[in-house]
Amino acid sequence: MSVLSPEMIADRMNGRLVATAEGREEALLPSPCIQNHAAFLSHGKDALHCLWFGGSLEGKSDISIWRSTLRDGLWSPAEQISDDPARSEQNPVQFDAPDGRRLILHTAQEGGNQDACLVRMREAGAAPVDLDLPKGTFIRGPIRVRGDGAWLLPLFRCVPRPGERWTGSHDTAAVAISTDAGTTWREVEVPDSIGSVHMTLVPLGGDRFAAFYRRRQADFVHRSESDDGGETWSAPKPTDVPNNNSSLSAIALSDGRVAMACNPANAEMHPDARRASLYDELGEGDDRPNASGGCKPIWGVPRAPMTLCFSTDGGRTFPKRILVEDGSGTCLTNNSVDGQNHEMSYPSLVEGPEGTLDLAYTYFRRAIKHVRMTRAWLDAQ
Repeated sequence: MSVLSPEMIADRMNGRLVATAEGREEALLPSPCIQNHAAFLSHGKDALHCLWFGGSLEGKSDISIWRSTLRDGLWSPAEQISDDPARSEQNPVQFDAPDGRRLILHTAQEGGNQDACLVRMREAGAAPVDLDLPKGTFIRGPIRVRGDGAWLLPLFRCVPRPGERWTGSHDTAAVAISTDAGTTWREVEVPDSIGSVHMTLVPLGGDRFAAFYRRRQADFVHRSESDDGGETWSAPKPTDVPNNNSSLSAIALSDGRVAMACNPANAEMHPDARRASLYDELGEGDDRPNASGGCKPIWGVPRAPMTLCFSTDGGRTFPKRILVEDGSGTCLTNNSVDGQNHEMSYPSLVEGPEGTLDLAYTYFRRAIKHVRMTRAWLDAQ
């Protein structure tokens, strides 16, 4: 399998959705940034949108939120929609609210200090506001609307440790609930959730929700459940899908199944691939010791293959798995310039008309890749 250089990838970032020999359609989204990561797909009434963060390097203050729109088989030139010169703006979420507003939420942090992160929300074209959530709150998954109209925003909390540097060792999960259209929020904790992050909510019908988690421990995707609309949660328990301490995307399909896009790999499968932390390359003069106690985060497990997993039991097990793309998944550096990063990670999955699945993910930290799969193609796998 040939490996594309950063320059070769850049040459193909034209946004044109083209058919492949495998029977799918694929595109590399246009972007002026050398690093592009953390895609988020959203089906609006007008078109399919993709948001991500881009700049020179995750954690640096030139990282901002970008968006492109797919129309007539072509992704539009990337539009920059955030611009804080002092903070790294990451993990965008787009939400078309029931009241007609298009809202964009994202995180904002200084350097690698995720435990001091803010969550910001803006209406398209307006200035952002900081949500009334504790510092260190992070987001990644989409907002879900409960039957009574309340908004559920899945969170993970990078808990500050006075005098110590954030490493992910004390991260926990929670849901923020708003009953006033996003003006105020209250948090509901997920019990026994240390290390369970990137909470993603999947409606199971009525007031039932399942939640799926990336794991700092790089063991398995974990799952918990709520039977009361997110007001209480069971403790996360492992599924049968390995996890590499990288993001996943889970959705409820129109046929009743749960679909999850992820990298089914873990530390046990790759015992030698390790890096010290998420922000090795920042080189900041931070002489604080690493956070003590908590869980032991594992960084560097390969971020590949990109796989679709399907469940018929509400996400407890995922017996059917379809390979989307394979490769080494090497992620021992976040650098997007030297060509050493080969991850295919941070998927965002949405279902379109007639069972079509649209998937976007990070490609070598250089581009956002979009893959469109028809129901006929999926059924043939």
